[in-house]
Amino acid sequence: MPPGSTPGRRARLSSVPADANELATILAGAPPGVLSLAGGFPNPGTFPTAEIQEIVARLLRDDAGVALQYTAPEGIPSVREYLRDRQEQLQGARPELAELIVTSGGMECIALACQSLIEPGDTIAVEAPTYLGALMAFARHGADVQAIPMDEDGLDVDALAERLAAGLAPKLLYVIPEYQNPSGRTLPLARREALVELCRRYGVLVFEDVAYREIAFDGAALPTLWSLAPDVVVQAGTFSKVLSPGVRLGWAAGPAEVIARLAAAKQTTDQCAGALGQRIVEEYGRAGYFERRLPDTRALYASHWRAAETALRREMPAGVTWSEPTGGFFSWLTLAPELDAMALRPAALDAGVMYVPGSLFYAGAGPRNELRLSFSLLDEEELETAVVRLATLF
Repeated sequence: MPPGSTPGRRARLSSVPADANELATILAGAPPGVLSLAGGFPNPGTFPTAEIQEIVARLLRDDAGVALQYTAPEGIPSVREYLRDRQEQLQGARPELAELIVTSGGMECIALACQSLIEPGDTIAVEAPTYLGALMAFARHGADVQAIPMDEDGLDVDALAERLAAGLAPKLLYVIPEYQNPSGRTLPLARREALVELCRRYGVLVFEDVAYREIAFDGAALPTLWSLAPDVVVQAGTFSKVLSPGVRLGWAAGPAEVIARLAAAKQTTDQCAGALGQRIVEEYGRAGYFERRLPDTRALYASHWRAAETALRREMPAGVTWSEPTGGFFSWLTLAPELDAMALRPAALDAGVMYVPGSLFYAGAGPRNELRLSFSLLDEEELETAVVRLATLF
């Protein structure tokens, strides 16, 4: 025991939530010889190494005083202007300067929202299932997380309306409208319009996570919730899927008073997003590289999904179903009712394949016969082999 410690203190510090271990396991990757369908990792083949190398060399030569320095919590002014331009280009609406902040990835947006907006006991409504990292953040801040069911078209807005009419009063609604993590589902336009009107009527702030929006296999895009209702929506985005997770850069756009609270919270976390990453994104974007490279990125992930889907149709036993994403990284598998994806996981590892049990993505107890399949990282041949191993197990 370290000097000055006590048995009671040691006991408190040694308690680690089970879901924290699950996320750490996913991020650690697969053991040797195991094909991972678990983590939503961007494929390294999409990383623009040559372009980043040239940009970094130029920044170190010509702009080191900015690129290697501290910045304001809200972000470098030129980067924020670029992000405002990009929001207008991609979403048809331009936030005011006070309505946008640069963050260290999309997950930090969630953490800042929890830190600045949520008190212990506050209610947060989420999709069922939803992103594990968000559930962990909400639980850590003592929120009362209430699950709203989904169907094949995403969040069931009618079910949310019934809950709100019955007295549910969430401070925040967390939703992933496109190619949702973990289900791969996308919210149709009619539901988007109904959702923002419903939340405006009941005074619910919507937290829109658009991490996968630009990974549409066909390049199409529906209006974002933020573009439909910027007065009641905070949008969190990331460049991890369209540039690189290593850059660790994202943004939040929303009502000025909410963004100001996020900026205040950021002063007591990392103080500012890394300036080098900010300037890389700005230079990369202003040079038009997103527009040039994203079609190939989309085509790669579409090819991966076609390979996975073909193998699923050929190999899976009767009774196994899955969602059919039109973008993103994930499909959601439902097994026969008697199968338990959590209990089967050790056998899957022995068989050389890794997945995430679906019950981890629910607030509270979830079905045991579901799992998330990620098709982003493995190539087509590896995906086929992984599906064969799963099908044999099931």
